[in-house]
Amino acid sequence: MSVAEKKPRIIQPETLIGKRIQKMDAPEKASGRTRYIHDINLSGQLYGKILRSARIHALIKSIDTSAARALPGVHVVITAADIPDQRPIGVAKDHFPLKVGRVRSERDEIAAVAAESEEIAEAALKLIKVEYEDLPVIGNPEDAIKPGAPLIHPEPHGADGSHEHLKQGMSIAHKGKPDNIAMRFDYAHGDVVQGEAESDVVIEDTFRLHYVTHCCMGVSGMIAEFDASGNLLMYSNTQVPFLHKREFAEYLNMDPARIRIIQPPIGGGFGSKLDIYPFEVICLYLARAAKRPVKMLFTREEEFLASPTRQPVLLTLRSGCKKDGTLTFRQVHTLHDNGAYTSWGATTPFVMMQTFSSLYRVPHCDYHTAAVYTNNPYAGSFRGYGNLQATFAIEQHMDMLAEKIGMDPLDFRMKNAQDAGEVTGQGMSFKSCGFKECITTAASRSDFSRKFKENAANRAKPGNIKRGIGMASMLHVGGGAKIYPSDGCGTILKMDDFANVTLITGASEIGQGSETVLSQLVCEELGLPISAVTVVNNDTAITPWDVGVHASRTTFIAGNSAIGAARKAKSKILAVAAKKYEVAESDLDLRGGFVIKADSGEAIVELSKLLRNLHFQDKAELVMTTFYYEPPSVHQDKGFKGDVSAAYAWGTQVVEVEIDTDTGFTRLVKVTGAHDVGRVLNRLGIEGQIEGGVVMGQGYAFTEDLMIENGVMKNPNFRDYKLVTAPEIPEMDIAFIESMDGEGPQGAKGVGEAPSICMAAAAANAIANATGVRMFELPFTPEKVYRALHGRTPRLYWKPWKAE
Repeated sequence: MSVAEKKPRIIQPETLIGKRIQKMDAPEKASGRTRYIHDINLSGQLYGKILRSARIHALIKSIDTSAARALPGVHVVITAADIPDQRPIGVAKDHFPLKVGRVRSERDEIAAVAAESEEIAEAALKLIKVEYEDLPVIGNPEDAIKPGAPLIHPEPHGADGSHEHLKQGMSIAHKGKPDNIAMRFDYAHGDVVQGEAESDVVIEDTFRLHYVTHCCMGVSGMIAEFDASGNLLMYSNTQVPFLHKREFAEYLNMDPARIRIIQPPIGGGFGSKLDIYPFEVICLYLARAAKRPVKMLFTREEEFLASPTRQPVLLTLRSGCKKDGTLTFRQVHTLHDNGAYTSWGATTPFVMMQTFSSLYRVPHCDYHTAAVYTNNPYAGSFRGYGNLQATFAIEQHMDMLAEKIGMDPLDFRMKNAQDAGEVTGQGMSFKSCGFKECITTAASRSDFSRKFKENAANRAKPGNIKRGIGMASMLHVGGGAKIYPSDGCGTILKMDDFANVTLITGASEIGQGSETVLSQLVCEELGLPISAVTVVNNDTAITPWDVGVHASRTTFIAGNSAIGAARKAKSKILAVAAKKYEVAESDLDLRGGFVIKADSGEAIVELSKLLRNLHFQDKAELVMTTFYYEPPSVHQDKGFKGDVSAAYAWGTQVVEVEIDTDTGFTRLVKVTGAHDVGRVLNRLGIEGQIEGGVVMGQGYAFTEDLMIENGVMKNPNFRDYKLVTAPEIPEMDIAFIESMDGEGPQGAKGVGEAPSICMAAAAANAIANATGVRMFELPFTPEKVYRALHGRTPRLYWKPWKAE
């Protein structure tokens, strides 16, 4: 056959979207080759350790560091007296890295040491002598707001001008104001008085939500080094490197250009690494004083003691409905245990109010909250960001209201669930919404209605083993959240002579699989295999801006940014090919590593060959593009109203339990879920997210309980803090609802936080279905379940705190 008669090569269409694709970093992690911050050591490095308070609440009368300074191998010992330029840090700027004059919690930092080894540093800490004068301890928020309660922060701490994005509509009251209130939130739409008057049924209950902690497998740590010119390099596990860089620059009065943050692979985040914490600033102080690199790593006990927690909440919910099942109003008052200082946990009402106002149609809503100082550990950001607490109350009330009016709980939810195109009283616009399909899919796959009736009928039958089934739904942001001036992400894309892509993204990889999803999206545009992509995402000296990993935003926002850069590269390539081969650009496409004719799939030229030709011609060009994506979300106004996210995620989970009424032991048998994810991008990755979220929610509901008594942590270790282990993980049946969000990358929405949100609420409904007993306090330990079944649990009641 002559060359002229050679058959054209046809490239068949293929897609990576929806496939089960292994995480790009999986081989390195599975083989033990990944180098975490523990594995990184710099030449001349010292080791930093922190002396923490021996009291819960006390005045610091004196600190004697002389013996520690004299210990061989110790290079630096510092207290607040040695750092005259230190300023308060945190969301409300209400605590110093090294405490000044007073300690307010068990984790408070008194002094720090940098030494030749960790052992020498630990020995030096034991030589530091501190004299205290004890002060009264406040161990719960109810006591903190009683008249005449001792003040945690009687004196002002100075500037609190940061985070203006969250201060609209709230008040920060730590400037020595004598009420122990750190933050207040007040939200309303409609008229709850009118809503209650229109109600045929009204119920009110108080719920108590507890402390849990993140339990990241990788503990907190960082390495800090100032070079000979005074430039700062940090190896940091932060989830928000660019925000960190800006805040450290402000704190140290440095040009941000002189600060570089490198993120090693992160052994878990879940929100715990969003704030600036004292150990990070102290590490910088030590490195600056020593003029040598300083590495600081927490022990496991220290990780428990000093990392942020999920915020405890005392919550009173009043709800109403009509006889036909129409919801009428919700009135909510919450009291948050802020701990001794203010981190992101105090701002979780920002998300909670969205659930109270907009999970189902709620014509009238009123919400008031206060985050109150105590001498307990301070709470931070945690997967779900307050939504687990809010959903726990709302979804129990959905079942209880349905029961009051004699309506099936499934029908009651369907009557009040929203459709696409609706706008809530808070101003959230549901452009895509698979809520009803989530409910019906989870119910159908679990055979919910039949089992619900059978279980209720079996309560009175003989036998100590009872089965129960419960349902709960959730609403969460699925396209980021506009709380900063920008919620965007930048991408730089570079192609080499062999059609390999270097994707430089501002989006951090913290284990959620963002590298893989971003690579898929780029390959889908450029017609390349995923092996052609290398992702660079861990160095602020190289990567473009991104606001950080939070608010289920990375797939949505970084994904759109990556697509934008890829499409610009594709346009440049096709324009060159069209000119070279005298074909209209619109008739060309990229597929399988070739430039093809779009209608027939006929290969015109191998992409790598075209790129080499482009690079090595007389007037050489590079295929290198940039793109910045800013979502169309808006800042909420002073009343917290506005379309805060570019998309919203929905989900319904059905939980089945088996209860031994003789012991109270509750076994989680099965979880059936349906989640509106917009579109499945990486099926393997999203299954992992859902399964991991379910297990995290299972721990919150049944086993995890960080025990704090009068400010003292009683179980700071994996022996006594009960994480869910492999034998306890239930069977899971998970379905994905593809609502094809018009703004999302390939139609996708964020789903990272969603699966943990429903679990406790659905479990509570399942226990009630099995036994007829309602439980309003977590976790559902055998002891608590047994006491509830035998009438030994007093009903919670809290007279709501009201805004002035």
